[in-house]
Amino acid sequence: MDHAAGAGECPFATCARAGQDGFTASKSEMKDAMRAVVITRFGGPEVLEVKEVPKPQPGAEEVLVQVRSSALNRADLLQRMGRYAAPPGTPQDIPGLEFAGEVAELGANARRWHKGDRVMGIIGGGAHAEFVTTHQDAVATVPANLDWPDAGAVPEVFITAHDALQQGGFKAGENVLIQAAGSGVGLAATQLVKALGGCAFGTSRTPDKIERAESYGLESGYAVTEANALSGLAAFAQNATGGRGFDVVLELNGGPYFAASLEAMAPRGRIVLIGTVAGGKADVDLSQILRKRLHVIGTVLRARSLDEKIAITAAFARDVVPLLEQGRVRPVIDSVFSLEQIQNAHRRLESNETFGKVVLTTDSIQRTI
Repeated sequence: MDHAAGAGECPFATCARAGQDGFTASKSEMKDAMRAVVITRFGGPEVLEVKEVPKPQPGAEEVLVQVRSSALNRADLLQRMGRYAAPPGTPQDIPGLEFAGEVAELGANARRWHKGDRVMGIIGGGAHAEFVTTHQDAVATVPANLDWPDAGAVPEVFITAHDALQQGGFKAGENVLIQAAGSGVGLAATQLVKALGGCAFGTSRTPDKIERAESYGLESGYAVTEANALSGLAAFAQNATGGRGFDVVLELNGGPYFAASLEAMAPRGRIVLIGTVAGGKADVDLSQILRKRLHVIGTVLRARSLDEKIAITAAFARDVVPLLEQGRVRPVIDSVFSLEQIQNAHRRLESNETFGKVVLTTDSIQRTI
C-alpha cells in the first residue's frame, strides 16, 4: 500500500488537467469529456471533487460503457486516504471498482456486444465516472428485472462472494460461516449459500443486522458486541451445526476474527480470507490447522490479471446472473447518492452503520433505506 504525499499536494496527473490548470470543456469538446470523482489529494471525504476529465477511449477488444450506477467499497476509502494504490494502468485519482451501464462504443475488434446493451462488471479503478472502458469479455449482462441502482450494487459483492465460495470448495449441504454478515459481500454470500443448498450462519457487531440478514437466508447469527465475545464463537458453532463446526468460513474481518474462525471450523474445513478490516495480524494457534487439517486460502480481486477477471466474470454470468433473473438472490442497498454527493456517500460507508451497499448514480437519484 502506498502512503500519502505531503499535505495539500496533488500527486495525480488528472488533478492538474481537470481543474487546477483551468481545464474546461466547450460544447464542441463535451463529447470528449466526462464527469468523474477525482481524489484531489489524500485525506478525508472533503478531498473528493467531481470534475470534468477526458473521456476514455476503448482499445481494440474493449467496450466503452456509459456508467449509470456504481457502488462504494472499502478499497475506495483506502485509496482516498493514500493507503491502497490502484493497479498499474488504472486511474490513480478516480476511484470505483464496479459499474453498471450501457455499451456506448465498440473497439475495432469488439464483436460480442452491441451499442445499448446493458452490462456490468468490475475493474481496477475509475468506475466513479460517467464512462469506463473494459475488455469485452470482462462484463456480464444486466438482467431486465434490475433497475440501475440495483445493478450497480451487484458486481463486486456477488462476484467476490461467488468466487470465494468456489475457492472454498463449497458444496450443497455444507455449513458456512460468514463474518460481517450485514456487509455487502456478507449479504450476497448469505443468499448464494442459501440458493445453492447450504446453510449460512453469520456474525455482526450489531444484533439488529443479524436479525435483518435472516430475511435474506441467514439461519442464525452470533453478535460480537465486544472484543472478548469472540471467545464464544466456537460454542456457537457447535450449537448451530450439531457439534460439527463450519465447513467453510468466509473471513471478511481478519485480525482476532481469523483466530476465532479457526476454532469454530469442522475437520477439513476451508477458510477463505477476503478482508482485514479488523486487523492485518492475528494470534493463531497453528495446532488448530494441523489437528483439523484445515485449508487456509487468501483471495483478492483487484490485483488479478485480466485473464483471471474474465474467468471469474464468466463464472458469475453462468452461475449467479440466472439467480438474479429468477429473483432467488437480489442486491441489498443501504442508500443511493448521486455522483455530486460523493462526499456524503463516503461518510455513510465510513459510519459502519450500513446494511448492504452504498450506491452511486450518474443522475440525480437519491435513496436512503
